[in-house]
Amino acid sequence: MRVLLTGSAGFIGFHVARALLERGDEVIGYDNFSPYYDPRLKERRNAILEEQRGFRLVRTDIGDRESLQDSFDDLVRGVSGTETRVCHLAAQAGVRHSIDHPNQFVRDNVQAFTYILELCRDHEVGGLIYASSSSVYGNSTRERLSETDSTSSQCSLYGATKKMNELMASVYHHLYGMRVTGLRFFTVYGPWGRPDMALFLFTGALLRGEPINVFGHGRMHRDFTYIDDIVTGVVSAIDRNHEDLVCNLAAGRTEELMEFIRQIERSCGREGEKEFLPMQPGDVVRTSADLTRAREYLGYEPTTAIAEGIPRFVEWYREYYGL
Repeated sequence: MRVLLTGSAGFIGFHVARALLERGDEVIGYDNFSPYYDPRLKERRNAILEEQRGFRLVRTDIGDRESLQDSFDDLVRGVSGTETRVCHLAAQAGVRHSIDHPNQFVRDNVQAFTYILELCRDHEVGGLIYASSSSVYGNSTRERLSETDSTSSQCSLYGATKKMNELMASVYHHLYGMRVTGLRFFTVYGPWGRPDMALFLFTGALLRGEPINVFGHGRMHRDFTYIDDIVTGVVSAIDRNHEDLVCNLAAGRTEELMEFIRQIERSCGREGEKEFLPMQPGDVVRTSADLTRAREYLGYEPTTAIAEGIPRFVEWYREYYGL
């Protein structure tokens, strides 16, 4: 297949692009190398992709309608629609960041998504797979979060923009028959991860001998999902290309934040000083995914527990920073 993959230099986008290239697909990467976090990490990811046969990069903003038009023209040139996919992973991330930068989130996560939908329709692309988030569930008190649960109450603008994506995609399916699959990611971690995420921050602080800021007084629970499991789910969604699907992608097991920290300490070989702090605005107490739909529609079965995934990340971190 030929895949237009937005956010190709991002954490998840990089890993998905590499998996597609390794199996022989052609990937048109699209990324603006946003300075939201250190662009050097994105450059390093992209350099690895540039070495792969079948990859080419468009380095520009997702809000640039003209560049997007050109990339869609390239996507469909010389191939049938059934051989094309758009995997839209580019977005402005960060629950707390969305509180301080609302206009940026509406522009990058809603307006740009409108461009993507319109261009998919105009070019008769075979299917659209896009990133949603567990944030759409808000601060639900349900034991297991299912796609059939209500998502009408949001805790952050970030979650609201992702819910808007799901609604818009479903409208385009019903109006134009477009094939759309939204994937609700749950706290993804692993090598080449985002520096603003907990695992990256905790590992860096531990190895530098600095205290760890533990929000929610350590009583939060998360469905921490290893990147390889996420990639398996995304690639399956690209291949199966359902008509109109929204699906959880998670580990299917929930860990207390303090156990997550203990695993990091074991991997780093040292115990850290902890500063316990209250919940931050927009955060939720617990995430725990029901994977029934993912198993049925994507054949999805995560395999990596934090006891395996965290040591792999710490090993990568040491190598990347020369520690």
